[in-house]
Amino acid sequence: MEKTVNPELDRKLANAPKHIPGWGHDADPNNNPTYPMKHYTGADHQRIHYDRPPQQPVTVELLKSIERPTVSRVYGTSTPPAGLSGAIRRYAFRYSESTMMHWVPLVVADRVAVVEGIIDDLRKGIVPNIFVEKGWKAEWKYNRAGLIKKVAVTVGVVALAIMWMRRRRSA
Repeated sequence: MEKTVNPELDRKLANAPKHIPGWGHDADPNNNPTYPMKHYTGADHQRIHYDRPPQQPVTVELLKSIERPTVSRVYGTSTPPAGLSGAIRRYAFRYSESTMMHWVPLVVADRVAVVEGIIDDLRKGIVPNIFVEKGWKAEWKYNRAGLIKKVAVTVGVVALAIMWMRRRRSA
């Protein structure tokens, strides 16, 4: 395993879960998973040997898998977890990536983030053009029948749900 300039990272990698099949398959540059499928022709830019990028400093809250001992070397910081969607994401990252308790909350958090974004736009005095932002303008132009079908199905499902709820209240 390659030594880094970070002794804490070296310690964590030494204690990495080696019992998991495939863990750290990219740690050894001589262990190329594409061999023997890839035959070098000399036209390649360079072989797999490269200098690892330095660890990006953590300046915002990061959510990382419980399967990873450290954060990735490079990561996005444009949208750190915030609000209700952030709380749902924090909950999801308590569980292993192999469970539904990880992925279902992340899907729900994405939907909640959309609603939070619309509320944030309205709070700032911006009326979102949902028709354009969801791509319905292009869909109307290039897939009119599909859009009409989607809208009809959505209206039908909402109408049935409203009728069912009213029937339950009156009973």
